[in-house]
Amino acid sequence: MTSKKKEAQIIYDEISNMFPNVKIELNYKQKHELLIAIMLSAQTTDISVNKVTKNLFSRYKSINDFATADIKDLESELKNLGLYRNKAKNLKKLSEMIINDFDNFIPKKQSELQKLPGVGRKTANVFLAEYYKIPRIAVDTHVSRVSIRLGLAQIGDSPKIVEDKLMKLYDETKWIDLHHKFIHFGRYFCKARNPKCKECPLLNICKMPDIK
Repeated sequence: MTSKKKEAQIIYDEISNMFPNVKIELNYKQKHELLIAIMLSAQTTDISVNKVTKNLFSRYKSINDFATADIKDLESELKNLGLYRNKAKNLKKLSEMIINDFDNFIPKKQSELQKLPGVGRKTANVFLAEYYKIPRIAVDTHVSRVSIRLGLAQIGDSPKIVEDKLMKLYDETKWIDLHHKFIHFGRYFCKARNPKCKECPLLNICKMPDIK
């Protein structure tokens, strides 16, 4: 094991001690609800998405319901989310495409998922890992920030580069779990503003601690 992989393992172990049992924080019951919730979470907190989808999923119960929905009604449902007009448009088009291009079945292939409006690489990775348990590391702002601060990636690395670097450092059996742990660590501890550096067990590893 290289010194880089040893350090990566220390990071994983320490964050695991802090967040031992973590999972996705978006609420869903059906497969299409998961995909929609992930898509809606772009540049918005999971808490905000859960508040919106509680009513949204009770009103629209199937992909067909979303495909036939009035765009103004969808906008009204999503108005408390950032970029709600664009998300409403993507939600309707995504639903129409699933019905017309994929025989009313949400595709399982990443390349096909990413053809859906509003579904980028991160959304596809989260969906595949959560629903199908396919090993993926979805890189959002939290995962990227944590990876850069802890020296697992570099400033300026794109999400895809961060993803590739993490996949090389960790066995794929850890990928899904690592994604959740890094998100929680970044969301609640190693925050963008006011990170809890004084309490951090990884301060000696951190490449850019705010507090020594």
